[in-house]
Amino acid sequence: MAIARVTEIISSSQTSFEDAVQKGVARASETLKNVEGAWVKAQKVIVKGGKITEYRVNLKVTFILTE
Repeated sequence: MAIARVTEIISSSQTSFEDAVQKGVARASETLKNVEGAWVKAQKVIVKGGKITEYRVNLKVTFILTE
Protein backbone atom coordinates (compact mmCIF):
# COMPACT_ATOMS: atom_id res chain seq x y z
CA MET A 1 0.00 0.00 0.00
CA ALA A 2 1.43 3.37 -1.02
CA ILE A 3 1.25 6.40 1.21
CA ALA A 4 1.44 9.84 -0.38
CA ARG A 5 2.22 13.23 1.05
CA VAL A 6 1.31 16.67 -0.28
CA THR A 7 3.49 19.73 0.13
CA GLU A 8 2.78 23.27 -1.02
CA ILE A 9 5.32 25.37 -2.90
CA ILE A 10 5.34 28.73 -4.66
CA SER A 11 7.07 29.10 -8.01
CA SER A 12 7.55 32.10 -10.28
CA SER A 13 8.45 32.96 -13.86
CA GLN A 14 8.88 36.12 -15.87
CA THR A 15 7.43 34.31 -18.92
CA SER A 16 4.09 32.64 -18.07
CA PHE A 17 2.03 30.64 -15.58
CA GLU A 18 2.88 27.46 -17.49
CA ASP A 19 6.60 28.19 -17.17
CA ALA A 20 6.16 28.82 -13.44
CA VAL A 21 4.47 25.41 -13.08
CA GLN A 22 7.23 23.68 -15.08
CA LYS A 23 9.94 25.30 -12.95
CA GLY A 24 8.14 24.46 -9.72
CA VAL A 25 7.68 20.79 -10.57
CA ALA A 26 11.27 20.48 -11.82
CA ARG A 27 12.65 22.04 -8.63
CA ALA A 28 10.42 19.94 -6.36
CA SER A 29 11.60 16.81 -8.19
CA GLU A 30 15.22 17.68 -7.34
CA THR A 31 14.44 17.63 -3.61
CA LEU A 32 11.51 15.23 -3.26
CA LYS A 33 11.63 11.60 -4.34
CA ASN A 34 8.74 9.95 -6.19
CA VAL A 35 6.86 13.08 -7.28
CA GLU A 36 3.60 11.80 -8.77
CA GLY A 37 1.66 14.96 -9.56
CA ALA A 38 0.87 18.56 -8.81
CA TRP A 39 -2.10 20.87 -9.00
CA VAL A 40 -2.33 24.63 -9.12
CA LYS A 41 -3.97 26.01 -6.00
CA ALA A 42 -3.67 29.70 -6.97
CA GLN A 43 -2.24 32.03 -9.59
CA LYS A 44 -1.01 35.59 -9.12
CA VAL A 45 0.76 38.22 -11.18
CA ILE A 46 3.13 40.94 -10.02
CA VAL A 47 2.55 44.27 -11.75
CA LYS A 48 5.07 47.11 -11.95
CA GLY A 49 4.48 50.24 -13.97
CA GLY A 50 1.22 48.85 -15.32
CA LYS A 51 2.91 45.77 -16.80
CA ILE A 52 3.08 42.16 -15.66
CA THR A 53 6.61 41.47 -14.49
CA GLU A 54 6.16 38.08 -12.84
CA TYR A 55 3.77 35.12 -12.85
CA ARG A 56 3.42 33.14 -9.62
CA VAL A 57 1.70 29.86 -8.85
CA ASN A 58 0.98 28.08 -5.60
CA LEU A 59 1.40 24.37 -6.28
CA LYS A 60 0.41 21.37 -4.22
CA VAL A 61 2.91 18.65 -5.06
CA THR A 62 2.11 14.99 -4.34
CA PHE A 63 4.88 12.49 -3.73
CA ILE A 64 4.95 8.86 -2.60
CA LEU A 65 6.71 8.06 0.67
CA THR A 66 9.27 5.27 0.57
CA GLU A 67 9.78 2.65 3.23
